[in-house]
Amino acid sequence: METPRRYPLIFNPKARSQKGGRVLRFLMEHAHRFAVYATHHAGEARELAARFAAQGEPVVIAAGGDGTLNEVVGGLAGSSTVLGVLPAGTMNVFARELGIPFDSLVRALAVIDQGFVREVDLFEANGAPFMQMAGVGFDAAVIEETTWASKKLLGSAAYLLAAVKVLGERPPPLEVVCADGRREQGVAVIAGNGSLYAGQFKFFRNANNRDSKLDVLVYKEAGYRLVLDSLRGLACGGIDQVDSTSAFQTEAFTVRAECEVPVQVDGEWLGRFAEVRFKECKHHLRVIAPESALTGSFAESMKSLLPWTRRRPELQTIRSR
Repeated sequence: METPRRYPLIFNPKARSQKGGRVLRFLMEHAHRFAVYATHHAGEARELAARFAAQGEPVVIAAGGDGTLNEVVGGLAGSSTVLGVLPAGTMNVFARELGIPFDSLVRALAVIDQGFVREVDLFEANGAPFMQMAGVGFDAAVIEETTWASKKLLGSAAYLLAAVKVLGERPPPLEVVCADGRREQGVAVIAGNGSLYAGQFKFFRNANNRDSKLDVLVYKEAGYRLVLDSLRGLACGGIDQVDSTSAFQTEAFTVRAECEVPVQVDGEWLGRFAEVRFKECKHHLRVIAPESALTGSFAESMKSLLPWTRRRPELQTIRSR
């Protein structure tokens, strides 16, 4: 009999969603499958992933939420090492986007063992890679205001409290300049490499993480109008249907402001900048995912109605050993 491959696995034991030991119990039950590396400070997951990639590891698993994944992806960027995902976060947006089971670690591990590799676009904001989405302005300010202590105590409700505070502030105007010369003015910007944002919300109806383009939303108005229009847009089938936003696709763009504004990538605070340059990374991200990538709650309900797609020739399969 073949011995199952023992994967190097990186996880953050302090993540709130791992409270109660759910992930730790799973790792202990499958201890023969993993070489576990727990992180203790910001940036350590990136350092570990980069080290494994340099050593030629074929697969590195990230067990955590989108923040942990973002760090691991930063370490793997530009290498041939493939990312495996065990969703253990609150939102698990990237896992949902690719159709990776986000509610069952057992089924997520089964996907990894099946070894179907999908190549997806990888973009960067001021040199920081992101695989799902990034934001300038409002949503980044909410993340900046949300402390680790409040997330530990309140969970996702901590973001709502921070949002109420940010909504009362007056944001500086932003100028968006695209690679093709297009210019837009607004107060907040969200860029999506995939269709989903903040869980199962489909912000970007036409997004494709294999087309080398970002789907961009520029909000023209701040305050409660921004939130209400977002909700109305979702109800109407897409935020690009709302008059107070401008939606377009572009290969690269730059956001400029008169002062430093907050920026987030994959839901993680990046910093404040007066200029943010978005562009595609030189190399794609290689990640293990189901052959059929369905997203969101609607997609979950449709799974039984759609046949599995045939394996495409441009993708490879890694067999477990």
